[in-house]
Amino acid sequence: MTGLVGSADVIVIGGGGMGSAAAAEISRRGRSVILLDRFPPPHDRGSSHGESRLIRLAYFEHPDYVPLLHEAYRLWRRLEADAGRALLTESGLVLCGPPDGEAVRGTLHAAAVHGLEVECLDAATGMARHPGLRLPADWVVVHEPRGGWLRVEDCVRAGLDIAVRYGARLETPVTVRGWSPAGSAFVVDTDRGRYAAERLVIAAGPWAGPLIDLPALPLVVLRKGLFWFQPAVEHRGALAAGAFPCFAFDTPAGFYYGFPAIEGGAVKVAEHSGGTVVTDPLTVDRGIDAGELARVTGILAVHLPAASGPVVAAATCLYTMSPDGHFILGLHPRHPGVALAAGFSGHGFKFASVVGAILADLALGGATDLPIGFLSPERFGG
Repeated sequence: MTGLVGSADVIVIGGGGMGSAAAAEISRRGRSVILLDRFPPPHDRGSSHGESRLIRLAYFEHPDYVPLLHEAYRLWRRLEADAGRALLTESGLVLCGPPDGEAVRGTLHAAAVHGLEVECLDAATGMARHPGLRLPADWVVVHEPRGGWLRVEDCVRAGLDIAVRYGARLETPVTVRGWSPAGSAFVVDTDRGRYAAERLVIAAGPWAGPLIDLPALPLVVLRKGLFWFQPAVEHRGALAAGAFPCFAFDTPAGFYYGFPAIEGGAVKVAEHSGGTVVTDPLTVDRGIDAGELARVTGILAVHLPAASGPVVAAATCLYTMSPDGHFILGLHPRHPGVALAAGFSGHGFKFASVVGAILADLALGGATDLPIGFLSPERFGG
């Protein structure tokens, strides 16, 4: 092809959690990669930022995710070893809520199906074990010792570093305008010119919808606020990482989650439910939403008052929601040379390491041995 500004075996669109992992894995396998991103990653414009992300094995969303999580943990540890830095901390996680709630029931079900280590405590025992929690008497506390957090920006940096180490080219800032098949290859049109590759990976986060271009698969982007609270001095030691686990509250007012104070910082808390629809990820309001902050502050006041304090930082995260809240992971129904990773619906980052391996399998071999059938884009028809 003539008039190209670059070509490779595989082009990866998007340099966040999924794209960085895919570029690293494809490069490891000896294939040439060009990664394109609108902003130099890691950046705070999408969904792969904000200090930390939860990771857990007993997955209440669906037990079929658990085999993928086992592989994700293994690959995060491999990335840690390759990068020479800590990325995953298994601090433990406590899920607090009514025993008949979706989160508790789903967690216990996934644990039973896959033989995972969890402990279900009554509210009084949970509060005694984890001073600071304040829970209704009829709630339970499910403790998962292997739960914890990932250092989100460091994970993205590590993936990018590995990709570059194995020869990948990072092209940023580059705005992708579209792509099209060109014989047995693909051409990506950008504001820098055209790039070509034998295979294409689309992992563009909140920009994925128009690039995927599947009418049967509408993706909705939601705006979410992340907040860091500075506890009073007398509570900081008890809420520090190593002393207090990650936590989640499944309440009638919504689902909230948070992290202990990492490395002397503040306690991060956010609402997983709710969200404001975003029409353009480039123009989203990144200021503090007063209503959202009030809800998060109210949950802390009721269930973890020791963490209440001034808000010392805030950030905006974007959830790209699929119609059923589960991932879109597989080959494009009309273009089998295009691998798709989208619609992670606010719970996907923990899978980034294994998604990278899956995307490499799909892009280079057209299939994967990992169990992703339940995430196929073809489940929506069209």
